[in-house]
Parts: sequence; C-alpha cells; structure tokens
Amino acid sequence: MIDFVTALGLVFVIEGLVYAFVPGHLKAVIALMQSTSNDRLRLGGLVAAAFGVALVWFARSVLGS
Repeated sequence: MIDFVTALGLVFVIEGLVYAFVPGHLKAVIALMQSTSNDRLRLGGLVAAAFGVALVWFARSVLGS
C-alpha cells in the first residue's frame, strides 16, 4: 500500500510540474487530443500502461536485486 500511495504522489508531482512550467504547451496538447480519434487515444493509453507495468517489473526484478 505504501508503494501505491508513493506512486500516486509522484503522479501528482509530475502533473503539477507540467501545469506549472509549460501551461501553454499543455493547452496545445489537449487541443491536439480533441482532434484525435478515441481509438488512437485508447491505444496510446494501453501502450503507456503496458510500458508502466514493464518498467515497474524491471525495477523490482532487475534493479531491486
């Protein structure tokens, strides 16, 4: 549970830094996302989630030893 809360906190830190340092670029990305199809966004989300799972596995299995 501690790892989950830590990961959630890091997500908020990263999100906050994006909003604080590049708000104009973030608005442009959001506008671009609105013109992207739902299927492409869904695929991108699934790829990102799979990459995240692989990264956590790598960190715990290979780097954690």
